[in-house]
Amino acid sequence: MSPNTIAVTVQRGSPDSTDLLTDTFDVPAYKSQTVLDVVSWIQQHADPTLSYRFACRVGMCGSCAMMVNGVPRWTCRTHMSKVLVDNAVEIAPLRNLPVIKDLVVDMDPFFDKWVAAEGVHHTALTRDDPIRNINSGSESRRQADAGIECINCSVCYAACDTVAGNDNYLGPAALQRAWTLLNDTKDEGREKILTAVSDKGGCHNCHSMGSCAVYCPNELDPMSAIAGLKRETMKRFIGSRKSTGSSKEKIDA
Repeated sequence: MSPNTIAVTVQRGSPDSTDLLTDTFDVPAYKSQTVLDVVSWIQQHADPTLSYRFACRVGMCGSCAMMVNGVPRWTCRTHMSKVLVDNAVEIAPLRNLPVIKDLVVDMDPFFDKWVAAEGVHHTALTRDDPIRNINSGSESRRQADAGIECINCSVCYAACDTVAGNDNYLGPAALQRAWTLLNDTKDEGREKILTAVSDKGGCHNCHSMGSCAVYCPNELDPMSAIAGLKRETMKRFIGSRKSTGSSKEKIDA
């Protein structure tokens, strides 16, 4: 291999097998080269059958997320100089999600868990009703705003070891979205959200390992959001026992 080339190992997935096929390519190296640049070069010059996903190329959409040397990253914002080991790099599809082809994963399970966590806006208002004012300086608004920059890239989902070992676990992104809506004074789904995140696969399955916060490209902290959900679900659970003398609520872990 020339000193002006990079050895790129691509782990290629298939819906027909859980095993990944390995191909290695020698890719020309140049200054300010990103991992996405490398993948694009392979598809354009070495193997036109290579499938991968990208869109904005500027770190706004998250579509290009892949595993790079075993770590989930936005490939458009990851410079090769930061990840090269002995002038080589390994690229693979995001873990914890089914593979459609090569480096392309199926995002349906990720978004299905958003729905399961009631991570959708709940309101009885119509377009004809007046817009509700919010107190932008309130604690609830601060909590809601903390995770609002999530762009659904699924890096945290791929990083999460609890997701890897528990198919039912809703995952960091879905639970962070639930926490955002729980603190949004415009949202009317508090009871639905608390029930959903207390259920099988909910917030109490989180082991607080923190990979979601470590690897989030937007530097969000889903683990803190999940801790908030744990507090609120326990408050409701204890409150139900006090009011009825027994527990009608159930918290699954």
